[in-house]
Amino acid sequence: MNIHEYQGKTLLRENNVTVLEGVHCTNVEQALAAYDSLGSKVVAVKSQIHAGGRGKGTLYHPQTREHVMDGGVKIAFSREEVETYATNILGNVLVTIQTGDEGKLVSNLYVEAGCDIAHEYYLALLVDRDTKSVLIMASTEGGMDIEDVAHNTPELIHKVVVDPNAGLLGFQKRDLGMALGLSGAALRSFGKMLSSMYTMFVAEDCVMVEINPLVRTGADEIVALDSKISFDENAEFRHKKWDDLRDLSEEEDVEIRAKETGLSYVKLDGNIGCLVNGAGLAMATMDVIKLYGGEPANFLDVGGGANEEQVKTAFSIIMEDPNVKGILVNIFGGIMRCDIIARGVIAATEALSLEVPLVVRLAGTNVDEGKKILAASTLNIHAADDLAEGAQKIVALIGGGQ
Repeated sequence: MNIHEYQGKTLLRENNVTVLEGVHCTNVEQALAAYDSLGSKVVAVKSQIHAGGRGKGTLYHPQTREHVMDGGVKIAFSREEVETYATNILGNVLVTIQTGDEGKLVSNLYVEAGCDIAHEYYLALLVDRDTKSVLIMASTEGGMDIEDVAHNTPELIHKVVVDPNAGLLGFQKRDLGMALGLSGAALRSFGKMLSSMYTMFVAEDCVMVEINPLVRTGADEIVALDSKISFDENAEFRHKKWDDLRDLSEEEDVEIRAKETGLSYVKLDGNIGCLVNGAGLAMATMDVIKLYGGEPANFLDVGGGANEEQVKTAFSIIMEDPNVKGILVNIFGGIMRCDIIARGVIAATEALSLEVPLVVRLAGTNVDEGKKILAASTLNIHAADDLAEGAQKIVALIGGGQ
């Protein structure tokens, strides 16, 4: 789950990480009022979307796709410039390296006070699943070109692996700060900031906290000038406030509906829809489809206890993707019974007037009953005894891969 920069700044401030004063705005009038209230001659006018690369992005009119302005983050030196930038940003589509060509509509703005920047750095905290630790990365080369730095000069990115059982240790903070060339007051400020950020990372169940840029001011204070924060949705039950942070306009409508129905759905770029129970089996199904030359159109886990109505909803979600040319159902009946899935498949096929090829592989609890139910139907459903056969059949039925 991602949140906006202005929300991340609030979270950082609550956890004693130094950030600049800023105001969240949704219209031009609020942006002008924010400029007046901040009392700073120089302010940053920042578009708020769930994507990086905003500073190098391009704004387009949402209907005509006419070019409006380059850059989704602007430095304003007057009230008039704030008005111009806010007008050009709000209500237009921002295309960045991370959004793809379709871009994202900008509905939120953050007006932030200016800062005396002596140097820009990059800082990120991530969950490293390989080492079961928190990975901290930092570089002296902060700013908009960090991707190029990682690709061309990876030696400029310094890393610290933190054992969650021991926590962030003093020498790790000191060594990382010194690797960035910090000393004296700046090094102390960095260590204090990193301790606070690590504590927040763990307490808030984050999977990523990225600050780009992290800056050293002329007074040797370390300030988080940006914030990109993602949470682990598996920990949602511990954080009731996350509901207030979620911006549904930044998420796919179909993924929202799937979540409300108790389904796990992620849209992909292929043409073979997948309906599977269990995340591991869903991943394996996608892999086998690719093995036989196909491309999965989605990840869809109906869970261990899906009913007929959920199966029907799952089919309708899959069929909303115009790229889908066929569907593979792969069910292992454990908690879920194969006969229930079979009835759900038939009900969904009839209700949705399904026209694309459908291959069903069932195994596990009540598998014989499930297969009998499918065989007795007059619908165009192709049975498969195992996953490999199912993948081969659906790829063949749609005329091969993409």
